[in-house]
Amino acid sequence: MTVLIVDDSRVMRQLVTRVLRQAGFGDHTIVEAGNGLEGLEAVAAHRPDVVLSDWNMPECDGESFLLKLRASGDQTPFGFITSEATSGMYERAMEGGAAFLVTKPFTADSIKAALTGVLA
Repeated sequence: MTVLIVDDSRVMRQLVTRVLRQAGFGDHTIVEAGNGLEGLEAVAAHRPDVVLSDWNMPECDGESFLLKLRASGDQTPFGFITSEATSGMYERAMEGGAAFLVTKPFTADSIKAALTGVLA
């Protein structure tokens, strides 16, 4: 399985990678991107099984990334890992085609639960 982590913070991408390992996904290929535009390129290049994206990023935020991905016809499972989680954001994420929204700080259990629901 290939997981694409999209976040403008290198430290956060490393933290998500570590938590994925703790959640039992350590033997999977991890691909990283720093914003939604890089994420679109990474989806085309690596064909990930799931995308984990931050919401707030420069150049192309997570919501725009998701909408562009879906507009291209790509249905790769997509979830948000973000520090903000208003009910409006949750609704927009789900309407845009996201499978889940996990808030920071997150745990191995919350990531495992979100991914298990998507990859089952």
